[in-house]
Amino acid sequence: MATTGSQEAPRQASALALARHPKLWIFPSILCALVAVVLSLLYMGGIINPNGHLHRLPIALVNADQGAPPPGQPVNFGTQLTRAMVAGTPDDTVHWRQTDDAGAHDLISSGKVYAALLVPKDFTTAITRLATGGATERPSLTILTNPGLGSLGASMAAQIAQGAAHQASLAAGKQLLAAVPASNAAGPDGGATARLLLADPFAVTTRTGPIGSHSGLGLSAFYYTLLSVLSGFIGGNIIHNGVDGALGYSDSEIGPWHTRRPTVPINRTQTLLLKMVMTAGIMLLTTSLVMACAVGVLGMDAPHQAVLWVFAYCASLAVGLGVQAINAAFGGIGQLVSMFVFIALALPSSGATVPLQAVPGFYRFLGAFEPMRQLSDGIRAILFFDARADAGLARGWIMIAVGVVLALAFGFGMTRYYDRKGLHRWTPQPSD
Repeated sequence: MATTGSQEAPRQASALALARHPKLWIFPSILCALVAVVLSLLYMGGIINPNGHLHRLPIALVNADQGAPPPGQPVNFGTQLTRAMVAGTPDDTVHWRQTDDAGAHDLISSGKVYAALLVPKDFTTAITRLATGGATERPSLTILTNPGLGSLGASMAAQIAQGAAHQASLAAGKQLLAAVPASNAAGPDGGATARLLLADPFAVTTRTGPIGSHSGLGLSAFYYTLLSVLSGFIGGNIIHNGVDGALGYSDSEIGPWHTRRPTVPINRTQTLLLKMVMTAGIMLLTTSLVMACAVGVLGMDAPHQAVLWVFAYCASLAVGLGVQAINAAFGGIGQLVSMFVFIALALPSSGATVPLQAVPGFYRFLGAFEPMRQLSDGIRAILFFDARADAGLARGWIMIAVGVVLALAFGFGMTRYYDRKGLHRWTPQPSD
């Protein structure tokens, strides 16, 4: 006789039995494969060959030489040198910005160039003395790097300037050796040392521009930007999941404890508004903690702390609002979409580690609108370039405002559309 007073427990499924169903594997396998391929191509494609993708890396070139042209020459040696360097470097790889000494320091102070090559005012005089045997040391050119734009970019610019100066030096040496008789270079060793100096008459010294000792060799701006973006991205997703769990639209599971709260009837627009308000409030906390840890605990160099805090808060808020808008529009795959928008596509196109002038054109295109590039330029301007508007801070503020407006318009536009269509979250929608 069958018993009627009790209910049988549901039959437990077996993992091995379920694993035999091909349909269970298809969607996650395809999605994981796509993510692996796209991320590999994105990240490795941006850094694999910076020299091969070099495109108009800006370097300042200063000719302060005041010497008179040598006999038979229309211009002095400083002018010959700078002309040879510009002519010997393809225009599509280096953008030589010829200026005076004050202009070069302004370009460095505003983050417009990665390095500056300076020709001293007594350059022609020193070369002439070397050619006539009146000097035993080569005149020196100075390369001043700009580590505030990143150690890799500054190093690349210094190497390019050194290489161009060396080639120009060898060319000038041939000219000097042909013009100077061997008797003019006579000495204890028969003039061999003097002629060796004339064969390569320019020396090059490299100096690092001013930067604090607690700035990560110029990388603190990138990592602080990354912290701001991750605070908005991760915080936005935590808020999204937490609100959905609290309102009963998703399960809450911590360890072995699994709960599902009663569903609160609320439309999509009001849910998004709640999440955005919470994002604005919680970002105040995370931004303050990031600054307290980086500046207060670790001692990061930050000369404009108030401006840095406000900018970082607005940056995290813009990212957080964007995350909420994308999640509201795309649902379950929204976190993956926002990951590509704010992390996967943004990191290699930020120009914060590898200069945008040294990555393929696709990344330079992304850098025109991807948020991390705009935020990195703004934070870099605050940390290293005296919070100058023309160093990237003004563009950073503009792009933050654009990002906030787009997030609000897209997010609320999509949720209101869903609400008008009657696609309420408390009503399960039939699947095909």
